[in-house]
Amino acid sequence: MRWINQALLTFALLLVVPFAAAHGVADGDRAFLESSTGLQIIPYIYLGAKHMVTGYDHLLFLFGVIFFLYRLKDVGIYVTLFALGHSITLLFGVLSGIHINAYIIDAIIGLSVAYKALDNIGFFPRFFGFDINTKGAVLVFGLFHGFGLATKLQDFTLSEDGLVGNIISFNVGVEMGQMIALFGMLMLIILLRKSQHFTRYAFASNMALVTAGVTLTIFQLSGYMWGTV
Repeated sequence: MRWINQALLTFALLLVVPFAAAHGVADGDRAFLESSTGLQIIPYIYLGAKHMVTGYDHLLFLFGVIFFLYRLKDVGIYVTLFALGHSITLLFGVLSGIHINAYIIDAIIGLSVAYKALDNIGFFPRFFGFDINTKGAVLVFGLFHGFGLATKLQDFTLSEDGLVGNIISFNVGVEMGQMIALFGMLMLIILLRKSQHFTRYAFASNMALVTAGVTLTIFQLSGYMWGTV
């Protein structure tokens, strides 16, 4: 029980990390991205994996998605839908050169975290009398998460030489990082389910996700309003 409490405390501390840096790019990585030319498969895979495992907003959403999934088959389906969504818009956003305001995208990502946590505690059927198709929502929000990843790469002047291969490599790295993070989250959830207090932990964890999602949304909308004044 003490171990579980410590794990929950660690998770709670992660929620108060400044969301402005939820999935930013370190200065050293920025220098590499802007100076490299040609096909750089391994470095881009590494950067993609690093970007995902340090992307708290993406990981919080994924944590909410798998929280009440008990079969590995279901975990695989939902994670695949999320991966498909963010892979499409990551590749499309960078390679097409379409720019979407990063504050707006990150605000929607924050809403995705809050939505999934509310869905987990049965908020929508209880208060509105209807339920949202969860698989469809995960796919759609995955598209927005992909644009969130794309906006970070669009901040840099990337060489056209080897660009397609590099972005594909970056996306492969994102998926690898997601699998690493997924393993850790599954282990934590399995430990929680073994506790006789799981129902209490489940509600508290999802309310923490709601708080984190709403906080991120407000923070990003504030940045958008101040940034456009």
